[in-house]
Amino acid sequence: KDNKNCSVLTTSFETQSQMHLSEMECSRIVFSSFFLLSLLLVFSSQTAVAFIGTYGVNYGRIADNLPDPNAVATLLKSAKIRNTRIYDADHSVLTAFRNSGIEIIVGLGNEFLKDISVGEDRAMSWVKENVEPFIRGGTRISGIAVGNEILGGTTIELWEVLLPAAKNVYTALRRLGLHTIVEVSSPHSEAVFANSYPPSSCTFRDDVAPFMKPLLAFFWQIGSPFYINA
Repeated sequence: KDNKNCSVLTTSFETQSQMHLSEMECSRIVFSSFFLLSLLLVFSSQTAVAFIGTYGVNYGRIADNLPDPNAVATLLKSAKIRNTRIYDADHSVLTAFRNSGIEIIVGLGNEFLKDISVGEDRAMSWVKENVEPFIRGGTRISGIAVGNEILGGTTIELWEVLLPAAKNVYTALRRLGLHTIVEVSSPHSEAVFANSYPPSSCTFRDDVAPFMKPLLAFFWQIGSPFYINA
């Protein structure tokens, strides 16, 4: 919809060199602002099964004099914030959010993508170390962000490994029986677009489209949203 306030779009996969966004397919795009404890967006019940219909914040930790993770969890609970995202899978944070009722998206950093893309066993090891034990212990991990702003970025060698890494992470979750509660996605910047306004007329860059098309097809297949950092 041609509305700046619209946060959920659908995608269609075209055979042309440019991919146009429309409202005819089922995959969803969620626009959000990823800043330190910044307000994200209002999640509608249609964006992702894992999310509760409310707003959330990003919990960034690259700064000085940061509060203890337990204090952050208490602060978010008191503010009635029910969704948050971290940029890694820090164990102290995941432990602090145990039994908090707050749903959290963890990040699989760009530095791990090449290794994770090599084989399912490596993805399984990462999930078993950073996701499964915390879910079993009461932390509500609702998603894994595989990489951050890969396509359209300057590290071209990561473009080809993003999809295999995402597939391997999803396979690991499926084998562990966690794929119905933990979504797999990958946020990108607006640099992936050749044209981004109005939303109904968005087109991906010619160099990005060959990588974006199979990635979106995979997200559509597993029912995951596609995130844009805005």
